[in-house]
Amino acid sequence: MTTMGTPKKFLSREQTGSQKKLTTIAFGLLGLMILSGCSATGAAIGVGAAAANTAAQERSFNKAITDAQIHLEINDLLLQENINLFRKVNIQVNEGKVLLSGNVELPDHRITAVKQSWKATGVREVINEIEINNDSGISDYAQDVWINTQLKTAILFDKKITSINYNIDTVNQSVYLLGIAQDENEVNRVIAHAKDIDYVKRVVSYVVLKDNPSRTQ
Repeated sequence: MTTMGTPKKFLSREQTGSQKKLTTIAFGLLGLMILSGCSATGAAIGVGAAAANTAAQERSFNKAITDAQIHLEINDLLLQENINLFRKVNIQVNEGKVLLSGNVELPDHRITAVKQSWKATGVREVINEIEINNDSGISDYAQDVWINTQLKTAILFDKKITSINYNIDTVNQSVYLLGIAQDENEVNRVIAHAKDIDYVKRVVSYVVLKDNPSRTQ
């Protein structure tokens, strides 16, 4: 979020080129999200926000570009492997750390999704939170979307949380957090907000602190 009176920053030719590259990636992600069944409006808002507000994130501009490339590449790998994996596996990426979630039909699908994710250039870690669940339906999906929306709204309006640094996904009423926290107090506030939402069964955090040495490895 920008503030009134903030001096304008002039970008170098290299930075301008990077911005154009990120914009191209953003629209690519938008297309993939729409194909995989996401709301066009929601996808457009999410991708647009990522492209416009990268400067406010703890991760660098170049890392944001790399994460977008990883996301695109994993989506493509899953699509080529199995259309159901592409549709049912959710992907979050932050500084090369990939979090997979969603519902699949077979145990082998979980393994395949992880193997394909590791093939993407720049992946540093793959976290597998995919569930084998054939009973999940439209009502469950709607409830997960509702939880996601409630949590994103809560942390957006909490002035003690830099919400742009957090990726949130909800599957079967389990909330998964990925991102970078300013400190322990901040991530605890995010977790508390999640636990206060109706129907949330559990909260799983893979958030790291901004001064964590692993971020520079």
